[in-house]
Amino acid sequence: MTAAPGLEPDLEIVFDPTEAGAAVVRAHLEAFNFAATGVSTWYPVNLLLKNARGEILGGTIAIAWGGWLSISMVWVDEALRGQGWATRLLDRAEAIGREKGCRWATLDTHSFQARPMYEKRGYEVFGTLDDYPAGHQKFFLRKKL
Repeated sequence: MTAAPGLEPDLEIVFDPTEAGAAVVRAHLEAFNFAATGVSTWYPVNLLLKNARGEILGGTIAIAWGGWLSISMVWVDEALRGQGWATRLLDRAEAIGREKGCRWATLDTHSFQARPMYEKRGYEVFGTLDDYPAGHQKFFLRKKL
């Protein structure tokens, strides 16, 4: 097989579901983003809701970077839903975001998830994807902190 000009001849694309491979890609993209923007300080904002036995029953996964709190996941165990735990997790994440200089927060959710709760907390939809997955929608939201 002849490689395209400038490419190494022994390259291949390999399916790799491990976190180790993803971490390498993430680190290189972050380095590129830092160099391109001049903003190299970021903070993980990962919060866990645990019971007395140390079991994880909820959490928020986010990063604070570039003046934004980017929330990628919010989850509360079904047995604890409707008791305000997601709100408390978001409040704490937003407070940490503000401490780290964030002026905005962003997240996404699906039509079968918690859009009304986010909107009650001041998040506004700024984009929608239909049929993600089929028969549902994915919403992109933001909030001024």
